[in-house]
Amino acid sequence: MTTLFGPAIDTRPLFVRERRALLDLLGSLEVGDWGRPTVCPGWDVHDVVGHVLNDYMRRLSGLRDGWRDAVFADDETLPAYLARVNGLFVEATRQCSPRLMVELLAHLGPQLDEVWAGVRLDAPAPVDVSWASTDEPSPAWLDVAREYTEFWVHQQQIRDAVERPGADEPELLGPVIDTFLRALPHTLRTVDRPRGTTVRFDVTGPAGGTWWAIRDADRWLPGTPGGEAAAHVTMDQDTLWRLATRGILPEEARSRSVLTGDEPLTTTATTLLAVVA
Repeated sequence: MTTLFGPAIDTRPLFVRERRALLDLLGSLEVGDWGRPTVCPGWDVHDVVGHVLNDYMRRLSGLRDGWRDAVFADDETLPAYLARVNGLFVEATRQCSPRLMVELLAHLGPQLDEVWAGVRLDAPAPVDVSWASTDEPSPAWLDVAREYTEFWVHQQQIRDAVERPGADEPELLGPVIDTFLRALPHTLRTVDRPRGTTVRFDVTGPAGGTWWAIRDADRWLPGTPGGEAAAHVTMDQDTLWRLATRGILPEEARSRSVLTGDEPLTTTATTLLAVVA
């Protein structure tokens, strides 16, 4: 199954393993660890866990129960709406003990796994992945993969905060990087080049690989390996996921990377963003 977004990937089997690593991590924390600040502005570890719990509940409510209750304020953009409702839920969960939140994650997680198992990967996504395209409907497999990356990244933000590395073996991180690189063609949309122009993006490390984008008549598309790329980016796996989630800014990512060829293309490619912001 190959689409405008590249070959389909099935991340559903990974949710159980990612959650087990998260629950093991949370179970090992001291009381003071829950108050450590994270890279998410204004949120500590407790808040990030509350946000993950919100994601579990939102997905169960929407996908399993068909509950649609998103109400936008006047002239509110999607990023503004998400920031507002996510903040409201995090504030509410500050009343919850760490133990209770861990118990809720452990209880709701298997129910969410059942929902994912029932998803037809080639069906339209219930919510389009806007960072991969704004003018074409997203497939369900990409929506599921996006949610996997969300959970994995929040776990890493917690690990960074408490200085406990882990859950970054290739089997878990590789699909995150693969999903994030589906944003490459959309990232390049503002740069026009002759049809057939290619961009190569190498991610180094055990979870890395090579991704290509090729210019078609009126848009960039996922490409296949071959020939000399007009622009070439080489970036390590840790830098890539942090760039894609804005844990670091593009300028820092470029300083850690090797960029060759067409400078406007390499500069634009290294603005890659795979979250709603």
